Amino acid sequence: MYERILVATDGSELSELAVTSAIDLALLTNAELVAVKVVHHYPTGYFEGSLLLTQMEVQRMQGEADAEAQRVVDAVKAKADARGVRSTLAVIMKSELVAEAIIEAARVHKSELIVMASHGRRGLKRLLMGSETLQVLTHSHTPVLVLR
Repeated sequence: MYERILVATDGSELSELAVTSAIDLALLTNAELVAVKVVHHYPTGYFEGSLLLTQMEVQRMQGEADAEAQRVVDAVKAKADARGVRSTLAVIMKSELVAEAIIEAARVHKSELIVMASHGRRGLKRLLMGSETLQVLTHSHTPVLVLR
């Protein structure tokens, strides 16, 4: 049914449920698992809050974010490997637009399904914080399985 399933994770407890479900589905369909964690680019030349960040600060922050993202995708890969799921690809995308990065990763890796969690925000929180899941749902040509 599926040859490659992409699971988008941010390392949160809720996204861990999506990872577990994606691994279960990959086991059922004998699919390969692609884990994606999107890392935001940090600004290099404009004000962040009211402080101008130096190049060293930006590099330090980016290094910390990259290390955390690597830890997250390594954990997904280890969990998949322990269950016998092929997971040769672990991807960290760098982008300012999380949803677009997830959609692009699915396209590049020829995934037939995107699995991700939704925090289920409503009302003002959703308006202020946005919904990456909703953006993926409405803009992806790849089917999306949303877990809450």
